[in-house]
Amino acid sequence: MSLRNLVALTVAATALTAPPVLAKPAGHPVAEAQTLELAKQAIALRSVAGPGNKTIDVDRLMANALIAGGWKDSDIEITPVDDTAYMIATWPGSDPKLKPLVISGHLDVVQADPKDWVRDPFTPIVENGMLYGRGSSDMKTSAALAVASLIELRREGYKPRRTIIIQFSGDEETTMKTGAIIARKLKDAGLVINIDGGGGTFDETSGKPLFWTWDGAEKTYNDYSLTVTNPGGHSSEPRPVNAMVQMAQAIEKIGAYHFKTEINPVTKAFFENAAKFETDPKMAQAMRAFAANPNDPEAIAVLRADPAQVGKIGTTCVPTMIEGGHAQNALPQSVTANINCRIFPGHTREEIRQELERVIGMPEIKVADATGDESVASPASPMRPDFVKAVTDAMARSWPGVPVFPVQASGASDSMWYRALGVDSYGAAPFFIKDSDSFAHGLNERIPLSNIAPGVVFFLTLIPELSK
Repeated sequence: MSLRNLVALTVAATALTAPPVLAKPAGHPVAEAQTLELAKQAIALRSVAGPGNKTIDVDRLMANALIAGGWKDSDIEITPVDDTAYMIATWPGSDPKLKPLVISGHLDVVQADPKDWVRDPFTPIVENGMLYGRGSSDMKTSAALAVASLIELRREGYKPRRTIIIQFSGDEETTMKTGAIIARKLKDAGLVINIDGGGGTFDETSGKPLFWTWDGAEKTYNDYSLTVTNPGGHSSEPRPVNAMVQMAQAIEKIGAYHFKTEINPVTKAFFENAAKFETDPKMAQAMRAFAANPNDPEAIAVLRADPAQVGKIGTTCVPTMIEGGHAQNALPQSVTANINCRIFPGHTREEIRQELERVIGMPEIKVADATGDESVASPASPMRPDFVKAVTDAMARSWPGVPVFPVQASGASDSMWYRALGVDSYGAAPFFIKDSDSFAHGLNERIPLSNIAPGVVFFLTLIPELSK
């Protein structure tokens, strides 16, 4: 570990173990009301990939709010791409020599079939302290909160020294093409706050906040196709070599394989701190042991057995789809399978492809990268003292006394595009939710409205601290 990272880690550890406790902050009723209204209007716009995609309308909704709040038309760019669009809005700072602070998010959502939901997914409904609708938690409420908070800062007379840019991609849930375009345009950014990552946990019984995490790294998403071909023949004349049996053997080998366990400063800090809130003593001990020694066999066994933790200790690859055969009474001529991998930072996609080939050990099985330009490997962001201090201060003001520590995301986000270009990006959405209420991408998605008031305070603290 370099001296720089060691110093940064020490600073971060200090912040983690001793968060300041402050009095409850004053409210910001105008920004709070605007957040809810923007979120509801955004949810009502069906920004789903394919025919009728209304992502560009959500862009215009956010742009109009910013223009009404003091932004010039020339400060906002909305660019159509295929069936979607992206938006970049700039608040010029007073010192052009400083690299911009970027606030990153997306305005597209995953598909939702109304017949499967209790409430229509594209009709925002407030009920029992929750905002229901597709995108309520991922991530139209976060987008609305960030926009309303920036407008509130401007209303209060804040003048940033560092330029502030807020950008929304339009296909983060599918091809992620616009995220890559935006990152290339903003490759000179000084720091990125991705409001599509991080978050806090409410206690299931009391409803009180337990802890809040920010994303300092993420695994690389990648799919690999396995293919085996065969001349085939009549099923009444079985041959010694059957393409479907060969594929089954290959899949079995992958299913039984474990990639090498790994740790980095972000995951180490996560396990050390998450152990304090783990109710299962065996799991808590495994977290502490793994943080101390990532080769501890007992700790590894416990963590690998938990679907919520196995992705945090190394690369994972699982079969997700299989297709083969052309007739019920014929030997299969071709069989393909999809292997979905989440790659630990520090490894290339080609490196994992070659490892899969070695694991299978069958030359007749062809292993190919099936993701292409939709993903890129990215390193972990450093534990920068300026970011760690700012995000800890912001959480202390918005949710006083709540522990703060980093986590590595197992899924992919637009942060990968920035990190791959050498720009530090951190997931930092100031929302809390119970695990039992978390349904992003699922049915009856919702978010507690109790997040809005402290969320405004969070951004009103974080943004000035990183842009002044």
